[in-house]
Amino acid sequence: MDTLVEGERRQLLNVAYRLLGSLAEAEDAVQEAFARWYALPDAKRAGIASPGAWLTTVTGRICLDVLGSARARRERYVGAWLPEPLPDRAEWGRETGADPADQMVLDESVGMALLVVLESMTPAERVAFVLHDVFRYPFAEIGGIVGRTPAACKQLAASGRKRVRDAQGVRGAVVVARQDDTVRRIKAAWEARDVAGLVGLLDPDAVMTADGGGLVGTVLRPVEGASRIAAYLVAIADKAPGLELLVRTVNGVPGLVAVRDGDVMTVASFGVGADGRALRIWAVRNPEKLRAWGE
Repeated sequence: MDTLVEGERRQLLNVAYRLLGSLAEAEDAVQEAFARWYALPDAKRAGIASPGAWLTTVTGRICLDVLGSARARRERYVGAWLPEPLPDRAEWGRETGADPADQMVLDESVGMALLVVLESMTPAERVAFVLHDVFRYPFAEIGGIVGRTPAACKQLAASGRKRVRDAQGVRGAVVVARQDDTVRRIKAAWEARDVAGLVGLLDPDAVMTADGGGLVGTVLRPVEGASRIAAYLVAIADKAPGLELLVRTVNGVPGLVAVRDGDVMTVASFGVGADGRALRIWAVRNPEKLRAWGE
């Protein structure tokens, strides 16, 4: 039984990360779910027909509680709050070890664009949308997690789905096939201090959001417009000698990692439109969110 239950860890971690947008919080939630499982009397554990379903329900409820308290915490957060970026498996930081890298599935459901939209949902909406639309859990099971009827959960998921559609819009859909080319061209323009080149690679209405968590210096409000973003990026290049940009996989798609003296300073994700220009840039600088990144 223990081996069977431990085999559920991968699924639980993937669910919890998408629900919380934080690997550290996801690992804590899964650990708490297992602690509750092993705290059950042996006879009660033996009577549970589906340990995986039980663990998913408990993990979902824990995440729901975390999401409720997270809103208050994020109101006190310094600057913008962004989800924690995930590296490619081969680049997982040594501090974290190989276990999370082996278990996390990097697909479109962990794209930064979707994770940011998930942050705009109510906790119940997020749970219903993620569990149903991403993991295909039935609404009856979701209802047991959020304390709603299956019909109400169906409405919650539909509301979450509408938020995703509205956020993507016509120009906002990420075109992964063009993402690598766009990211590499942005890197080259940044290295050349080419403001005009950067402007041409950004949508006129592009928005850059940075997350330093009050621990490192960065803009506290989003930078809007291609010209302003380009000027800001070039100013960073001038003020940060020794900073190197690397094209790396960020949450399953090409992004940029800024490294200085072997230390990861910033991880940037991009939302690229159908015309190949960047619509959104999400730059995570909070060192507490970069622990999974190696040298």
